[in-house]
Amino acid sequence: MLSRTLRARSSLLLRPMTASTPLRTLRTTAPVRQVQELTREAIDTPLSLWNFTEEENMLRETVRRFAEDVIAPKVSEMDEKEQMDPEIVKGLFDNGLMGIETQADFGGSECSFTSAIIAIEELARVDPSVAVLCDVHNTLVNTVLRIYGSPEIQEKWLPDLATSKVGSFCLSEPASGSDAFALQTTAKLDKSGDFYVLNGSKMWISNSAEAETFLVFANVDPSKGYKGITCFVMTKDMGVQIAKKEKKLGIKASSTCLLNFDDVKIPKENIVGEIGKGYKIAIEILNEGRIGIAAQMVGLAQGAFDKSLTYAFQRKQFGKPVGEFQGMGFQFAEVATEIEAARLMTYNAARLKEEGRPFTKEAAMAKYFSSVVAQKASGQAIEWAGGQGFVREVGLEKFWRDSKIGAIYEGTSNIQLETIAKFLRKQYQS
Repeated sequence: MLSRTLRARSSLLLRPMTASTPLRTLRTTAPVRQVQELTREAIDTPLSLWNFTEEENMLRETVRRFAEDVIAPKVSEMDEKEQMDPEIVKGLFDNGLMGIETQADFGGSECSFTSAIIAIEELARVDPSVAVLCDVHNTLVNTVLRIYGSPEIQEKWLPDLATSKVGSFCLSEPASGSDAFALQTTAKLDKSGDFYVLNGSKMWISNSAEAETFLVFANVDPSKGYKGITCFVMTKDMGVQIAKKEKKLGIKASSTCLLNFDDVKIPKENIVGEIGKGYKIAIEILNEGRIGIAAQMVGLAQGAFDKSLTYAFQRKQFGKPVGEFQGMGFQFAEVATEIEAARLMTYNAARLKEEGRPFTKEAAMAKYFSSVVAQKASGQAIEWAGGQGFVREVGLEKFWRDSKIGAIYEGTSNIQLETIAKFLRKQYQS
């Protein structure tokens, strides 16, 4: 089990950087690709973005094997049924992939944030639906509880989330998508002062069909506007109603549901963070989550690219593999360059986050660009394979269908561009 292996070698784990932790503590173990020997002493040379800790490299190999051996044979069936295979979910837990950053004391793997990003990327190379389940669970649900939850909250909820229970992040509503702070779900304090009564609806909620643990954002005092928004943690059996499961264009195996809450009683002890600070939690956590979506899109693009090029160098026309024609080669080179650029933007944002440095702009850039590249790469992958790319049994068209969501969830592309533009205005107007 990955979590046990990593804990046994915990001295090498990457931790968020502090003023007393120099960047040079990163290991220079070579990643999967071949690299030339260092031309200067490593101690005097800033590391490239292709340097990872030994544990990060090991995790990549573990996730890749799991994805290829266990997930790949079930991708088509899960897509057709629009349902996640429970054995896949169990496998994610068994391999320590549902508590990647969670402390070992709570059953987690206690790895770096970049480890989570690597896992999401590798899962998405095979099935973006599985990748987003892992992504939402780790970068949103687990992280909110780890960072904002009280010691009592963490002790109660994190162990199950690391070992057996899927989590769901409930922010969006029918009337509040990009404008998340316009949410109308309320949580009114009962006269007894012991619990809140939750009423409202949530829409486009990922993992909601599989989840047993829910983070729900609700307004405890609408008169205060967004400053009344508060985060609550609850179990499904407390009163979560799945009103509708959406039928989607892509990532079909990932559940996306409309949820209703009717007079649901939530103990005041289930407040995560401070009362009225839910807006702050949502803003900060979605900045981090966008790096996860960027990783999903990078993995998706690479998966489509790999599958199509393998076929292109096998398929022969006019006496040679179609991949050997110059026109095809130029297209391959262009897309390969764009995938690599998107990947490095994603890794850069992840490392900045780990170092405690500002990363909001870089996360927005990574998510925006990765979603663009994913759509282009998966679309061209279909064309490179010709008729075979257009039929469903090959799986290339699924990558394209799955790619469309990258420009929509966890902040649309226009929201990302506006975020980047705000930073540019601040930089050049001052």
